[in-house]
Amino acid sequence: MTGNDPLAAALSELNNAESVGHLEQTVQPASNIIGSTLEVFYDRGYVGGFQFVDDGKAGRFEVELKGAINECGPVKPRYSATADGYEKWEKRFLPARDYGTLIVSTSEGIMSHYEAREQGIGGQVIAYVY
Repeated sequence: MTGNDPLAAALSELNNAESVGHLEQTVQPASNIIGSTLEVFYDRGYVGGFQFVDDGKAGRFEVELKGAINECGPVKPRYSATADGYEKWEKRFLPARDYGTLIVSTSEGIMSHYEAREQGIGGQVIAYVY
């Protein structure tokens, strides 16, 4: 049962699976925001891969874990960050400078805060991983 926030439930499942040493985890229900977040995790090297499985309902993601996630979680409420204001949120949610990634929802889609800073766009901070 996922409750009201599927992204928070998915990140909690990944965090718990990593902490006990699982190599695979099923995340359900699937959504576009979870898929985009997993894509950022993959691009930054936190997961080995993932694929969408259509089960006739909402679908699910099969995620291959690498043991690279120390902690991940949602950011509630979803704070707005300007293009040059990501450092404030890095200090709040990440353990050290240039260690970990903030996941940001921008007008260009969901991306890491490094990409958003490089492109000079702001957005809402929705999750973190390190």
